Amino acid sequence: MKITKCLFPAAGYGTRFLPVTKAMPKEMLPILTKPLIQYGVEEAVEAGMKTMAIITGRGKRAIEDHFDISYELETQIKGTSKEHLLSEIRALITQCTFTYTRQVEMKGLGDAILKGQALIGREPFGVVLADDLCINPDGDGVLKQMIALNEKYRCSVVAIMEVPEDQTYKYGVIEGKEMEDGVYRVTGMVEKPEPDEAPTNLAIIGRYILTPDIFDAIRQTKPGKNGEIQITDALLHLAEKGMVLAYKFKGTRFDCGSVEGYVEATNHLYNLEEEK
Repeated sequence: MKITKCLFPAAGYGTRFLPVTKAMPKEMLPILTKPLIQYGVEEAVEAGMKTMAIITGRGKRAIEDHFDISYELETQIKGTSKEHLLSEIRALITQCTFTYTRQVEMKGLGDAILKGQALIGREPFGVVLADDLCINPDGDGVLKQMIALNEKYRCSVVAIMEVPEDQTYKYGVIEGKEMEDGVYRVTGMVEKPEPDEAPTNLAIIGRYILTPDIFDAIRQTKPGKNGEIQITDALLHLAEKGMVLAYKFKGTRFDCGSVEGYVEATNHLYNLEEEK
């Protein structure tokens, strides 16, 4: 089945960016002139997905407004030299369908994805965490690369990257057997292990292609630390029953959930624009 839907968990508080995220969704933080979530939507569109399912929460109304027509603004700049600045977002609004539901309580990424079942249905789908900005200027975007793997193996796929061994406590970490270059069959997953407990330094980042059986796996997953349901635990259930792949993607990932990564991404994209 062709993958046409992409889920965006966007209900988190963005506490690492307080106080700016007190009234502004972290997904709307700008990298140059576009908010983080727009980069994610553009990546999904490139991969062939046209239905965006966004999990929001209180104080996230700006996301809905961004992916809607602003008649007053468009009237004000129509016919001026600034009209072209809205061309990219207009194209997304025209091409895509945006659907929304809320995660009322912050119970982890697994719970956020489960809340999206009403928007996704029983079909495979992509997942983008917008504060992980991924770019690959010289080739296919990360989601498009992952869809090719899903079409080949018909299973869930998670994006991974090598991280310094002393940084494993920040990520879900996989253990697996390499099937082909950069593609691993997952045999184990640990959420945020201490460096001396991590099976590898292959860390999961915010890109997933999931099969619909993930919803049942999440329901069977017991809450962990802080009462949160971890998607890594649910994926491990699938890996034990069938096959889950981990893919060392081509491209660069920036952790825009941290101030350091956000500044690094801004500088990198600015330099790319200057080189054009």
